[in-house]
Amino acid sequence: MIAVAGIVMPAGADAGMGYAVVPTTIIYPGDTLSASQLQEVEVTNPNLAGDFAKSISQVEGLVSKRTLLPGRTIAVSGLREPYTVTRGSSIRLVFSLGAMTISAAGTPLEDGATGQLIRARNMDSGVIVSGTVLADGTVHVRAK
Repeated sequence: MIAVAGIVMPAGADAGMGYAVVPTTIIYPGDTLSASQLQEVEVTNPNLAGDFAKSISQVEGLVSKRTLLPGRTIAVSGLREPYTVTRGSSIRLVFSLGAMTISAAGTPLEDGATGQLIRARNMDSGVIVSGTVLADGTVHVRAK
């Protein structure tokens, strides 16, 4: 009886296919996505697959890596977190070893998001160091 029910009514046949997020305007690379530029639409194409965004909250505040066209699904892989530090700006470099903490002025040599490893130049010595970007915009330098 269960096998017959499985044939007559496949699992998930009565469930909706879900929702996808699409832009309402053209979004260019480097633009930050806001809720006013997006809408959730019901998925009607059974062949739609991939890593497309399913809710506005999933992508709001992220930055586009490519041009997004109105009415087209948004691939999550085409988005990135906003940069916490940008190349050429002024930052604090912090090095900690036990109870000792050393802080210096620096400038990032590349853009970086929170948690990302980047290279930066110590403004006092000119030495290039590697460190992890922290949420407050400082870079925690690691020991060699």
